[in-house]
Amino acid sequence: MSETMIRPRPTTLVLNPSDNIAVALANLDVGTATPQGVSIVRRVPRGHKFATRLIAAGEPVLKFGQIIGFASESIIPGDWVHEHNCGMGGADGSLTHDYALAEGAVPPEMLLLDQRATFEGYRRANGKVGTRNYVGILTSVNCSATVAKFVAEAINRSGLLEDYPEIDGVVPFVHGTGCGMESRGEGFDILKRTQWGYTSNPNLGAALLVGLGCEVFQIGRMKEMYGIREGETFQSMTIQERGGTKKMIEWGVEKVKEMLPIAAAARRETIDASHLMLALQCGGSDGYSGITANPALGYAADILVRNGGTAILSETPEIYGAEHLLTRRAINREVGEKLISRIHWWEDYTRRNHGEMNNNPSPGNKLGGLTTILEKSLGAAAKGGTTPLTAVYEYAEPVTAKGFVFMDTPGFDPVSATGQVAGGANLLAFTTGRGSAYGCKPVPSMKLATNSEVYARMTDDMDINCGDIVEGVSIEDKGQQIFDMLLDIASGKHTKSEDLGYGDNEFVPWQVGAVM
Repeated sequence: MSETMIRPRPTTLVLNPSDNIAVALANLDVGTATPQGVSIVRRVPRGHKFATRLIAAGEPVLKFGQIIGFASESIIPGDWVHEHNCGMGGADGSLTHDYALAEGAVPPEMLLLDQRATFEGYRRANGKVGTRNYVGILTSVNCSATVAKFVAEAINRSGLLEDYPEIDGVVPFVHGTGCGMESRGEGFDILKRTQWGYTSNPNLGAALLVGLGCEVFQIGRMKEMYGIREGETFQSMTIQERGGTKKMIEWGVEKVKEMLPIAAAARRETIDASHLMLALQCGGSDGYSGITANPALGYAADILVRNGGTAILSETPEIYGAEHLLTRRAINREVGEKLISRIHWWEDYTRRNHGEMNNNPSPGNKLGGLTTILEKSLGAAAKGGTTPLTAVYEYAEPVTAKGFVFMDTPGFDPVSATGQVAGGANLLAFTTGRGSAYGCKPVPSMKLATNSEVYARMTDDMDINCGDIVEGVSIEDKGQQIFDMLLDIASGKHTKSEDLGYGDNEFVPWQVGAVM
């Protein structure tokens, strides 16, 4: 037998020499002797942590060489470290960071144009490039959602799409807002950016925007704000203007029929990877996320950046406590300060709504081994790789900068990804340790399992297993595997979530402000 076949799998992992905890890679029962020279005194589940030395009450708990919390009581060597003895507050109840703005930005070694990776994509008239070719039906308000669904169903059930193999489908993007809201301010601006961002996403070959007519979110006002002109690939109408539900459905079906041959005329062509805009997501995280899938995805993001592309990190509540690692990588003070300002906005936002930033991790995250938001954030931030932070965007703002960027979004995956797609993402990679069930139209979503168990249990949902990293596969090799698959997916290869049909219900704009 080869050495690889007989080599025993490790049962524990220390991530940084300064750490005072280790991660269990298997269930550790009481009495188990560990390579760290301590004996387990309380059962430690797989993916969870145990103390490798005495941690006094109030002392920082260190993982990745960073603070993930403070001991709420004295923790003896070999004891399980989790919510019962580790919390957010230190001895003085506070946590501060040295943001070191722009002090650690190291420009990556960029590849020349003739050295860049390529994919087969759809080049649009405005210069953007799509990885899919959908026809979208968007709604200005919840009151027009049913009509949008009926129009899409009529087309998808008619068999018409069989004549247009270049079209991936007709999708209704419906939501629960658009009225009962202020006609100006934060909430309105977010919805406006999201709606036009989806309408203009390069993965849509054509789009309809349908409304009721009397809602707060007026289609005509949005068109005026963005200087939108209707044409062969974009049309709008309201139910009231058209004369009722049946007439509106008939109009919508006819308009889509007119758009189908136009959208189907698009053909894939070879395009360099600088036209890829990758949305980075993680959900259903566990104790392996920051060890396996997230850093491997970060390595793939670095490859994309060196190829001239763009990687979008988001989920602001899930970088909380790790933002100091990102501000160091900011290309200038302005970019770093903008990120800090969004962190402060979230602190105020949660305070106003009688919450706290440590409401995240979720119960599932905690079962998987994550104790505090600080620990989760350190792992989540690894998706962003190592290249400089070139820009910070508000939710659903058009992403125009190249390289590694950040977009302010909630941590709730569908809401976060909706903002990234509205910003222009044409590809999405999603890491998960608990097994999130997710897909994203019109943008293909590749799912990365953080551990081998969830990959084996949910193989129909997972595209890549990153759990083998703890078994000896390098972060670099896994990152290259992820990047290669991203190119294949961008060129038309279906993800598991696409084969399952996910994506019709994952359009969830962020709703901020009072519902009137």
